[in-house]
Amino acid sequence: MKHHRSKNSEPSQRQRRVGEQIRHIVSKTLQRGHFESELLFNKANTISVSEVLPSPDLKHAKAFVISFEGKCLQELIEELNEHSHMFQKEIAKGTNLKFTPKIRFLADTSFDEAEHIEKILRDVNITHKEHEEQE
Repeated sequence: MKHHRSKNSEPSQRQRRVGEQIRHIVSKTLQRGHFESELLFNKANTISVSEVLPSPDLKHAKAFVISFEGKCLQELIEELNEHSHMFQKEIAKGTNLKFTPKIRFLADTSFDEAEHIEKILRDVNITHKEHEEQE
C-alpha cells in the first residue's frame, strides 16, 4: 500500500519484515482483548491492522488500522494511541530488536480512496454510455 509513504522513501527489506512482525503482534494483542479501556475491550475485535510502517531507524512505527463497523474509528484510534504502552510491551516481548519501536496508530484511508475512485469510474462509464445512446 504505497499511499502511506512518499515516492522516494520505499522501505527496506528489513523495515518490511519488522513491520509485518509488528503487525502480527499488534493483531494478536487486539484479539486477546485485555484492555482497561471499555471502548477497546468492546471494539478490539472489529479493528484490523492493515499495515505497519517502521521508520528507517526502527525506533518509530505507524500502524494503519480499519474498523469493520466503520463507526467511531477516530475515537478507537485515540484509545489505541492512549494505550500504546500495552502494545509496546508486547512488541518488546515478541521481537528481537535493540529498540522497541514507538507505535502510533492512524486510520487507513486506502479503502475509502479506492472506493471513491471506483465510484468516479462508474459515473464516468455511465455518462459515457448515456452520451453514446443520445447519438
